[in-house]
Amino acid sequence: MSAPTDEFAEKFEDKYEHYFPQLQQAYRQAFETMNDSYDSELVHAIDQQLLAESEPFYEGDGEFRIELPENPSERLTAVVVDEEKLDAVLDQYVAELESELQSVFGFEG
Repeated sequence: MSAPTDEFAEKFEDKYEHYFPQLQQAYRQAFETMNDSYDSELVHAIDQQLLAESEPFYEGDGEFRIELPENPSERLTAVVVDEEKLDAVLDQYVAELESELQSVFGFEG
């Protein structure tokens, strides 16, 4: 299976060219899951102001990493939330998004 994974990793370098619909699907599914479980205003603000500026990376072995913009708490202006709550919801959102990426690309257990 290493050959398809190597090919996937190579193609993921140009992810917006090769995998844009799948990326949209993963982001949408993560948003819907988070929106069902957390404050919808906060989830929407994170989606629009932080994750819209994020960058997904394929780390290999079916693992993904989401790189967020610097200083997320300073960038979030659409809602008022304490930093501890923001960090907790953002960490969960990123974990959910990484899980959705694994699912969409067929890497889940």
